[in-house]
Amino acid sequence: MLSAYEACAAHIQRGELAVSSAGVFWLQTDPAKGSNHLWHLSAQGPAPLGTKTDQPGIRSRVNGYGGGALAASDTGLFVVGEDQQIHFFSLANGEFSRLTDDPGAVFGGLVADKARQRVLAVREAGGQQQLVAVSGRGELTVLHAGQDFYSAPAVSADGQKVAWASWQLPDMPWVRTRLWTAEVSGDGRLDQCRDWPTPSDASVQQPVFDDSELWVLSDHAGWWQPWRFDASGEGNWHSGRSPDRDHANAPWQLGESHHCPIGEGRWARVRYCNGTGELWLTSGDSEDEIRVARDFGDFRCLQASDGVLYCIGRSASRLDAVLAIQLHDGQVRTIAGGEEAMPGGRIALPLDIEVPALGSGTASIHGFFYTPKSVLADVPPLILIAHGGPTSAAYPVFNPQIQYWCQRGFAVAEINYRGSSGFGRAFRLSLAGHWGEFDVEDMERAADHLSSLGLVDRSRVFIQGRSSGGYTALMSMIRSRRFTAGASMFGVTDPLRLRAMTHRFESGYLDWLLGSPEHYPERWRERTPLYHADRITAPLIFFQGGQDRVVVPEQTRAMIDAMKAAGRAPELHWFEDEGHGFRHQANQAGMLEWMFRFYREHSQKANEEAGNLG
Repeated sequence: MLSAYEACAAHIQRGELAVSSAGVFWLQTDPAKGSNHLWHLSAQGPAPLGTKTDQPGIRSRVNGYGGGALAASDTGLFVVGEDQQIHFFSLANGEFSRLTDDPGAVFGGLVADKARQRVLAVREAGGQQQLVAVSGRGELTVLHAGQDFYSAPAVSADGQKVAWASWQLPDMPWVRTRLWTAEVSGDGRLDQCRDWPTPSDASVQQPVFDDSELWVLSDHAGWWQPWRFDASGEGNWHSGRSPDRDHANAPWQLGESHHCPIGEGRWARVRYCNGTGELWLTSGDSEDEIRVARDFGDFRCLQASDGVLYCIGRSASRLDAVLAIQLHDGQVRTIAGGEEAMPGGRIALPLDIEVPALGSGTASIHGFFYTPKSVLADVPPLILIAHGGPTSAAYPVFNPQIQYWCQRGFAVAEINYRGSSGFGRAFRLSLAGHWGEFDVEDMERAADHLSSLGLVDRSRVFIQGRSSGGYTALMSMIRSRRFTAGASMFGVTDPLRLRAMTHRFESGYLDWLLGSPEHYPERWRERTPLYHADRITAPLIFFQGGQDRVVVPEQTRAMIDAMKAAGRAPELHWFEDEGHGFRHQANQAGMLEWMFRFYREHSQKANEEAGNLG
């Protein structure tokens, strides 16, 4: 049986794939240190570049969530080090050199401008962002400024055109962005910079050039779908004639790539179907398309070169894999990773679930259900997990902590409540003004639905979440008597206090989720768990880091005090050396063990009470 320590052991992750004429490169975590390092596909197979001691840790912190920390040129690799400066790794001599020395600035969204042997990037400093270029000698040129936020840019193959997206506060990039295009002048600066309106309000992301044609993913028709944009005249939007599915997820990070041209007017594109990522090879008008790599449930970092599509694939039973897919026949080869996640163990695989709509005022919701691998009862207890974000999503990919619960007789369900990405613009934006309401309703609906099917014991339903998921769990315990007990892991208890302290990227997000506190003071009070601690009647367990700068420790302490004042007995586990998201394996394992003891205790009590009533 998987121990808590094993379930929390760091496992290898792979991402930020980059391809050039020099080879195939990606970032890979060192589980012992939690740092990212450069790997490549050598003649002998996957191998680190240089030595780990020579490599700087690689990670961007732009917008707090980073992304785009690696870009490949024909002679080497541009990376963002842990110092947040841009470095260059020369393939000729195998050495790193630091290109920027810009104290106080952070970089991300790197894109190689191969025609000029430089890298384009998003620079963040002093509460402002710019689109910049950095030469191989470290010379920095500001290409564009004046927008609050910038996405990673795209460069045409001949280096003559650039495109990017920008957005302004208080918007988030999945609410409203603007597409920009520009011509590159002889000195490498930008001319004819222009932003282009979409036919209706939209989030535009991931611009990419197919030769000289510009394609983007825009949701102005209701879904993140491919559109070819013609910048002549007042601009023309031409549909890629794709299905009504999201072809990307919410852009929390820079540099995502869910679509790429593969030659002769054909494309590789990811589609999300009820939360599962599908990889399709298709022509420009979606005829003669095939789905490939069906064993995987999510795909990132699509890159094509010499008749091969490279990407990162994630599955429910294996670790992250670097895939090479032959474009002429769709054959898939794993060139790195893809290790068996639990060698010799019995893995609980995700089952798609759909919770029907309740009349015209709601939408059907989807999620993933995991059955227990050990049987403690004919009908198992259920742990409902509210994902964070909340504009994020649950995917059918390996999660060792879910396996921990399933091996101990619990069923687990991850729910993509209203507001989750991957289900279209209307579904994603429906949470505006309704956080702490729609997500709570959907979690309760999921519990009722699984109970009605006889899959779980309706008298033993637990709910848990981290950060914003912890907020959803707390509001569920306040608004509903449906749950046996709950767990909040550094969950939000006071949104107004969080609003005053959150970072610039999310500074308008809470007003979008709840409406402005000036205009909706009663709504904010009604949706603040701290003010309704007395309405929680079921047991609650809390986990909090003493160094948390997002959900500051005082939020949890105040909630505990309020519950005690109301005569409740919440359980608190404090980790003075942890921040927002526990990093130490011993602390993570301790949290899992305490939750198991807590759930087991209250599961047994619920069983006894049900027996007495019977």
